[in-house]
Amino acid sequence: MPAIDLAIADEVEAAIHVGSEQKRFETIKRVTDLFLSQAGSYNEEQIALFDDVLERLVKTIELRAIADVSARIALAEMSAQLAPVSQAPPAVIRRLARHDEIAIAGPVLTESARLSTDDLVEIAQTKSEPHLLAVSGRWWLKEIVTDALLARRYPSVSRRLIANPGARVSAAGFAIVVAQAESDPELAVATGIRVDLPAGLRLQLLRNATETVRARLLSQAPPHLFEEIRGAIAAVSAGVDREMSRARDFNAARRAVALLRENGELNEAALFAFATQRKYEETVAALAALSHSSIEVIRPLMQSLRDDGILVPCKVAGLGWDTVSAVLESRLATGSIALHELVKARAQFARLTTEHARRVLKFWQVRANSSPTRH
Repeated sequence: MPAIDLAIADEVEAAIHVGSEQKRFETIKRVTDLFLSQAGSYNEEQIALFDDVLERLVKTIELRAIADVSARIALAEMSAQLAPVSQAPPAVIRRLARHDEIAIAGPVLTESARLSTDDLVEIAQTKSEPHLLAVSGRWWLKEIVTDALLARRYPSVSRRLIANPGARVSAAGFAIVVAQAESDPELAVATGIRVDLPAGLRLQLLRNATETVRARLLSQAPPHLFEEIRGAIAAVSAGVDREMSRARDFNAARRAVALLRENGELNEAALFAFATQRKYEETVAALAALSHSSIEVIRPLMQSLRDDGILVPCKVAGLGWDTVSAVLESRLATGSIALHELVKARAQFARLTTEHARRVLKFWQVRANSSPTRH
């Protein structure tokens, strides 16, 4: 083999067995440069020879000088040089890809075509978040790989995968992402405009999204998805409106709450029980009574897609946050409010003073008394 003559082979043996660390670094760089100079012309046998030589050098460096900064730099440079080479020695690439140092593993994880699907799945299942991030940036990823990456549930990995047009995502993978997107507006927008997002999951994402996220989705949607997203938003909004404002009979709820009051059992615990059981009419009636308001005031607040209005009677009633969040959730027939929306509502509730809430609620009560009664 012309490229690796006896002198080079002797040099490698000497570097492995008796050479200094600096000599090993110089040798690995020399052999790597020699390989790269004619990489496109080598046959499989020649590549295998380079593979054997370089892997032996890498092992030696790892065993004898891994704590040395110069060793890490030498291996990182080697990784960066070999990563874009389609004929790179495969065993060396696999060894570099599994290295704990992301500076060494990163280049080949992101770019090397020598890593098989099995290699990538194993790395996704066993290595660190930075390693998974590097894999997520590859120009093409099969569903089996993205499933393994998403199963680790790192938000940063999900964001990078969803932003990668070459990453194919299964329905199961998208389900994980949609669940994460409830508390991540950026991920929600990036996911919502993916053309391969299943329609049912798009509806789920939009159902839990804020108005701001929905607006951003429409503004960023590609032309071929615009009508689908707009239609999905309309369907979700209509579904919420029907659930919240369908005809309801509050007579039984009024009687139940009145009986609790007579027995001295109308308190926060009773309201919490109604809310957690999603007894909508009883929740409205109990909150109205505890805040010294009326169903005519509370019901529109419960119907609103905004959360801030219902916080006012909750503050007047002196409720704790657990009960307030239960009341907020009781407005929905199924499912939960997105975590980031609950966090936002809790901050608003903490800032709202009881005095201000009483003034606002009194104003609403006066206005309701001057309007036709709704049932």
